[in-house]
Amino acid sequence: MIKRTLMAAALSLAFAGAYAQTTAAETTQRDVNQQTRIENGLKDGSLSTGEAARLEKEEGRVDHLQAQALNNGKLSRAERLRLNAAQNKVSRDIAADKHNAVNGNPNSASSERMQADVARNVNQEKRIAAGVQSGALTNHEAAKLERGQAHVDRREAAAGSDGHVGAAEQRGIQHAENHQSRRIRREKHDAQVRG
Repeated sequence: MIKRTLMAAALSLAFAGAYAQTTAAETTQRDVNQQTRIENGLKDGSLSTGEAARLEKEEGRVDHLQAQALNNGKLSRAERLRLNAAQNKVSRDIAADKHNAVNGNPNSASSERMQADVARNVNQEKRIAAGVQSGALTNHEAAKLERGQAHVDRREAAAGSDGHVGAAEQRGIQHAENHQSRRIRREKHDAQVRG
């Protein structure tokens, strides 16, 4: 009887750890999906640079929430619900902005700069999601990286807040993205792995 109880407790703990990792993987994959939707909206002109900047600001808030939630290595039920609600809001706002009367010029220099920056976000979020999925990143490491993504998102939001991203602003964003890229590589290739 004691062996069964211990075995059940061990399985329960193992399942809880796997479930926490699955939800971390799901939330990081959702970042990839939403960043891709923003990128596609810029490319097809259904999003203006200003709209994309506002959406990046929201994505930054989601990344910050993820960083807070994953910092202790676990996602509680309340944290999952809060993250899901925030991601649902961004999703609704992306849909609303893509289908309103405001259009962007995908061939303008400003839009092309924002497109390049958002495409880089997609790539970096994919790298984080893959690291979480494979176990190369712990939840705590993913939290640090999401905090970095939030920083990049805020830089993009500030740059495009006036509806235009200048070349100097893009250089600043690229500097932050390069720093974040090196952090992702370092965290994925260090000795820490999900157990």
